[in-house]
Amino acid sequence: MTIRVIIVDDQAMVRAGFAALLAAQSDIDVVGEAPNGKEGVVLSRTAHPDIVLMDVRMPEMDGLAATRVLLDPPPGVVHRPKVLMLTTFDADDYIFEALRAGASGFLLKDAPPADLISAVRVVAGGDALLAPSVTRRLIAEFAERKTSSRRARSLALNGLTPRETEVLGLIARGLSNQEIADRLVLAEQTVKTHIGRVLAKLGLRDRAQAVIFAYESGLVTPGEQ
Repeated sequence: MTIRVIIVDDQAMVRAGFAALLAAQSDIDVVGEAPNGKEGVVLSRTAHPDIVLMDVRMPEMDGLAATRVLLDPPPGVVHRPKVLMLTTFDADDYIFEALRAGASGFLLKDAPPADLISAVRVVAGGDALLAPSVTRRLIAEFAERKTSSRRARSLALNGLTPRETEVLGLIARGLSNQEIADRLVLAEQTVKTHIGRVLAKLGLRDRAQAVIFAYESGLVTPGEQ
């Protein structure tokens, strides 16, 4: 299946470069470009992309605000693309706010071309793009959440089976599907099934939100292996 992508960035040369790179892939179709978040939202709602490559800093409406609008649309708007944030700034605040807004990944613009292509495919496949350094910062941030939030999320864990709870904990520790399968002596497809059920039961969009949930609920604590 072809992955439909739009590129939202205020620099024309960046848009053109990314578009040329992605359009050269047989499984990726660039269906539009926009110079700011406001136009990006309009374009997304007409082009219905699978993935929005979203710059963080833009005029009119920045990428964080546009992501919130796209992923928390008004009544009657059904389409919700996955958002992959792009920036030249490896700043904690941007990472945290992008993930809170519902973004599925965060990639620096100076990453190698192969990383961008891989990121689009990973996010389109339903996984989150979280580098180990980003995960560590997430852990530090969400470990400090209020206990009231932790209690509510802890109660939600009661809806999971013991195996699903175990899988969630391993996701939060950064293990891949294959590593979880090896650890639990399961088929990788079985692990994928468990992950799907965890996300559905907890109302989570992807692995990024699963990691956040696991730490907010107290299922996993910083420094735990």
